[in-house]
Amino acid sequence: MTAQPYGSWPSPITPEALLAGARTLAFPEVFEGQLYWMESTPEEKGRSTVQSLSLSAGGLVPAPSNVRSRVHEYGGRAYAVIAGRVLFVNFQDQRLYAQPLAGGDAVALTPDDGSCWGECVPDSQNRGLWLVGEREQAGKTENFLALHHLAQGALVAPAVVASGHDFYASPTPSPDGRCLAYLAWDHGEMPWDGAVLYRQRLTAEGQPEGDPVAVAGGQGTSVFQPGWAPDGALLFMDDRTGWWNLYEQASDGATPRACLPRDAEFGLPLWQLGMRSWCFIDDQRLACLWFEAGAQRLGIFDRRSGALTPLATPFDHFDGLCSDGSGLFTVAGATTTFPTLVALTLDGAVEILRESSTLELPEEALAEPEALTFPTEDGETAHGYFYAPKHASITVPAAPPPLLVISHGGPTAATSPALNLKVQFWTSRGFAVLDVNYRGSTGYGRAYRDALRGAWGERDVSDCVDGAKALIKAGCVDPRRCAIRGSSAGGLTVLGALAFHDTFRAGTSLYGVTDLEALATDTHKFEARYLDLLVGPLPETRERYRARSPRYHADQITAPVLFLQGLEDRVVPPSQPEAMIAAMTEAGVPSVYLTFPGEQHGFRQAETVRTALLAELSFYGRVFGFIPADPPIDLPFACEERLNTP
Repeated sequence: MTAQPYGSWPSPITPEALLAGARTLAFPEVFEGQLYWMESTPEEKGRSTVQSLSLSAGGLVPAPSNVRSRVHEYGGRAYAVIAGRVLFVNFQDQRLYAQPLAGGDAVALTPDDGSCWGECVPDSQNRGLWLVGEREQAGKTENFLALHHLAQGALVAPAVVASGHDFYASPTPSPDGRCLAYLAWDHGEMPWDGAVLYRQRLTAEGQPEGDPVAVAGGQGTSVFQPGWAPDGALLFMDDRTGWWNLYEQASDGATPRACLPRDAEFGLPLWQLGMRSWCFIDDQRLACLWFEAGAQRLGIFDRRSGALTPLATPFDHFDGLCSDGSGLFTVAGATTTFPTLVALTLDGAVEILRESSTLELPEEALAEPEALTFPTEDGETAHGYFYAPKHASITVPAAPPPLLVISHGGPTAATSPALNLKVQFWTSRGFAVLDVNYRGSTGYGRAYRDALRGAWGERDVSDCVDGAKALIKAGCVDPRRCAIRGSSAGGLTVLGALAFHDTFRAGTSLYGVTDLEALATDTHKFEARYLDLLVGPLPETRERYRARSPRYHADQITAPVLFLQGLEDRVVPPSQPEAMIAAMTEAGVPSVYLTFPGEQHGFRQAETVRTALLAELSFYGRVFGFIPADPPIDLPFACEERLNTP
């Protein structure tokens, strides 16, 4: 064992290693008895395809096609397999295409009229494909549900089945095809704030018959993932009690009943179309995921007995869930296991199907998370995961390490303890990491999620600061070398922590928000009214927006900031960081601004990921006075003469 200063440790988790063989696995689905999923790789600039177990590379949708939807901007599931064809939304033009499984050219099925499509749910009676649509009409973005009758051939516009609400999701046909369940919500609430579950009668041709009937949800109540039992009952997640729990409405349309009441979260925030936390196994049993006491679990629920039986697996995080009637498929991970597509038997046996990384690391090189609950400045509690620095062959110095606090995006999202190489990248170089689930994060119940209402830019900021202070007080980290990083909404938290507190000595904002009013007035439809609840309505609370926007408080920042920005970002456009940087430069605050052509909201290209990580490491090395073992990145500092390196 050798001794080296924190930050300068040579690490096997290089950007190249991190990206080698890396892939994102998402939206596993069973179609016609076979398992499929979406898969993307940084080496292909984040291009997504559809994979199956019979393929080792390339996918069912060859380049240059890119399986990705822009509905609600964040897309989600964008494919289905029907009658020997994979149907998919192509990112370049957002049209629906058909690609034969046996090979051949993809054929466009929808007109080139500017419409975007997503979700892609096969009809139970083989009438076609249910879609969530989005298009520009008279200068406004219109969202709707539609059925594409595949038998009509190519270049036929899908038939609109539901419209009038601001947003739609989860079109789900009943087994007999006579009803369609779906979710809808309107501006003023996000789907995790309030959404309505509707039942719509359908004709034999799949067209609406009569008016839709509201089953559950509404203002202040969120409904998630409707699904039909083989006997015609309608099941869904509803948070009317303060927790997303399972409810069932019998086939006769009676009042829904709670069939699994529990102080636990069985639903998820609907950021992407096609998200799933439960699925049927057979007529009476369903598999479900839930969060309880900050931990995620997988179990089997029996409708007859009402029993929920946890399934013993080596995993502690799951993403996506489907069944072929005998077993389960999910993307599962653990503290020392990469997210992996697995098959699970109902007695817990595991078969590895597809790994998200080919990188082999000894467990002794990996830092394991410690669940942390800490007090907030206003007498509440917040949560996170703490990682101490760890290396297989380097002796940890006696002095406390530098700290990197991570603020997740959303802000209605959450971090998990599953293995994340972008955390291990830092711990293996000598950083301690605190990954914070500040108030507003999901997984801890409605009250915790709603604690950020009207308080974004304050409680998320103070929770990150208080988490760092708790570690400083415990002697776990060096108070002189604390940094904070965050992406998107987390970038606002970063800049707010630097402007309104003095705990952190450096910060990194990845495509982060700097001006709340600009975000509210210059963003896509899905989030256009998001801030009404998180901050307040405009123009009534304009002063509150300004008070919490770091752009207007740049002169209060003394710590240097690194800004990383995609030039094609429509959620947080480059104008946001550029205005912030101009204000910081005028105030004499050191900063670095790196931009990446072709990148949108989130980095997908291999070279971008590599450059961004090495630039951030070089940035902390410059600020905290260590020399990284990795190749340095020459950083174009503004006001570099104002840096105060320890």
